[in-house]
Amino acid sequence: MHILLETGRLRLRRFAVDDADLLVALDADPEVMRYITYGQPTPRSAYVETYLPRWLAIYRAQPGLGYFAAERRDTGEFLGWFHLRDDRIEPEYVELGYRLQRSAWGHGYATEGARALLQHGFNGLGLARISARTLLGNLASQHVMQKCGLRRVGEFVYVQDVIDRRGEAARAAVKYAITRPEWDALSR
Repeated sequence: MHILLETGRLRLRRFAVDDADLLVALDADPEVMRYITYGQPTPRSAYVETYLPRWLAIYRAQPGLGYFAAERRDTGEFLGWFHLRDDRIEPEYVELGYRLQRSAWGHGYATEGARALLQHGFNGLGLARISARTLLGNLASQHVMQKCGLRRVGEFVYVQDVIDRRGEAARAAVKYAITRPEWDALSR
């Protein structure tokens, strides 16, 4: 097991091929997927054939970046994942993201893991700027971004192939971002 980071309550580790069932179970909850795929689960084949191979390739090509399984340090329970990866929309940023199982909501895990990855990105990897995005209606995720010091920098509409083919109102999204100087000022 390759551990990237540990916080007071979390362990963030690299994913392995045999983690597919954990990811499928996470995505099987319609509430977890509400603001991602409008409640549709991710098929196991997508993780086995596409996502996990892509994530493993990121570890090799970009050490320190990627998707990381989030586990409770005290029990080893899988809570979900976090990512710090190249931003697919604006390449000058690295993107922060997270997906946690419903039983982990409301306990501060998203904020704890996101702050750890921001610290890692700015202080460990020397990144210049980090972004995060969510659909406009996902107020809980926006609240996590705000608690981590990211500021709202704009609204946009996801292109159809990023989410699905619903109308523009369903794909309205918001972007948050933070720069290294802003992070440094918060960390003092």
